[in-house]
Amino acid sequence: MKLEFGPCLGYRSAMKILGIDFTSRPSRRKPITCIDCILDDDALRTQSLEEWPNYDNFEAALAKPGPWIAGIDFPFGQARRFVETIGWPPSWAAYVRHAGQLGRTGFRAALDGYKENRIAGDKEHRRATDKAAGSISPQKLYGVPVGLMFFEGAPRLLASGVTIPHLHEGDPQRIAIEAYPGVLVRHFIGRRSYKNDTRKKQTTDQHEARLNLLQALREEAPRRYGFGIIAPDDLCDDPGADHLDALLCAVQAAWAWRQRDDRFGAPETVDRLEGWIADPHLSVSELPRRQLPFRPEVVMDHTGTISGKVVAND
Repeated sequence: MKLEFGPCLGYRSAMKILGIDFTSRPSRRKPITCIDCILDDDALRTQSLEEWPNYDNFEAALAKPGPWIAGIDFPFGQARRFVETIGWPPSWAAYVRHAGQLGRTGFRAALDGYKENRIAGDKEHRRATDKAAGSISPQKLYGVPVGLMFFEGAPRLLASGVTIPHLHEGDPQRIAIEAYPGVLVRHFIGRRSYKNDTRKKQTTDQHEARLNLLQALREEAPRRYGFGIIAPDDLCDDPGADHLDALLCAVQAAWAWRQRDDRFGAPETVDRLEGWIADPHLSVSELPRRQLPFRPEVVMDHTGTISGKVVAND
């Protein structure tokens, strides 16, 4: 399924931004949702939205030539304490590859076995960025199974050859950052309920909360993120909020892109084993701005096609 929000207006000096709301078991009922946006100097503008009922579409999107940056809503890494205690390889790429080789059943067994004889409160560990963001442990297999989201997502990122700032050097024209919509939701509407995947639990109050969230984002984004948000209200019509969450992922990716000369906004203390969530309230670096080894020059033609080249920094 693909929805078009309007014609491309031919912006120059623009960057392609993807926001991807991920799931550990995509289907037609609960697909992976991807919103395609354009970021120019002034605003993030939505272009289209796609729903992917399987991982083939996700892998194909990661393989598309850049330049682009994607914000994806799943934990890219595990807690250092877990990795070191269980004895997995001591680098991100190596332990992600190891986790993928276990298979889904083997991965579940490894995480369940790790918890079995540990005392309450010391069974599932959070990364430093999870503690800052208020997100749950990437070992979690039940309820919100972010552990399975890690298992399905991280090995695919590694296999795709994308660059993940501070975790993995890949194609500098294809960049993925970890996003977490919950940071924005709590900032704008607090703990107010705004979504539910169960039909009988979906309410008009939740729809109103989604509209309030989008409006607050439009009003505060220029101050909080440095650019405006141009997006249609009908993103709020999805009661599961996958469409709106994809937009929030795109906002965090766009912010990270604007901070690309300053570590993509990551803090000085980012743990290269664990990873980090991109958001100004979590990740602002206090270091002087610095150049990274690549900086794509990006233009867009009248058809909406983005092109770019890698230019060495001075």
